[in-house]
Amino acid sequence: MRDPMTAAPPPAPGADQYVALAFVNSAVALPGGHFLDLLGTPATANRWLTAHELAPPDAGLLEVCAAQLRSLREHLKSLFASRVAGLPALPSALSAVNDAMSRAPTAALLYWDEKNGPYRAAPCPTNEILDRALAVFSANAADLLTGPDAERLTRCDSPPCIRYLLRHGRRQWCSIRCGDRARAARAYARRTRPDMT
Repeated sequence: MRDPMTAAPPPAPGADQYVALAFVNSAVALPGGHFLDLLGTPATANRWLTAHELAPPDAGLLEVCAAQLRSLREHLKSLFASRVAGLPALPSALSAVNDAMSRAPTAALLYWDEKNGPYRAAPCPTNEILDRALAVFSANAADLLTGPDAERLTRCDSPPCIRYLLRHGRRQWCSIRCGDRARAARAYARRTRPDMT
């Protein structure tokens, strides 16, 4: 079986600036009715978080953790869709994002090493790793939605793709593959259109 991380399309424009955009795009609709979920299992979710420097490789995420990630992803996707469509946000999505931002541990605790004395470090049991990741995604999405790049946020214009991107010029696609598919569909439509003369 192929690794989902290698089967995923390249990051959409803007995903390198906003980890929340990469997070929302971690569910991918592929041609032929196929679907790829990079957070579909605890193992793939852990690998995705590790690749984005939000969890150690041995974080030990459980299904409940992966489910929380997938739930927040849907709330963020809802907020992105509302922003792109110019519609009011769902209160439940706003509440989920604000809750995630408020749960993150913000202070490094004081510890004492018998050899080296006092030091500060953030505790990192699995639930705190997850809370931190959820807070990072939520705060980053809030920055995107309220910042100057919000006007550039759009959904990929190549069905069946469901990814979001930051528009650059006239480009409306998240990847070369989607752009090629959209151009091919337009060319096919022109060739098969009945002649009205």
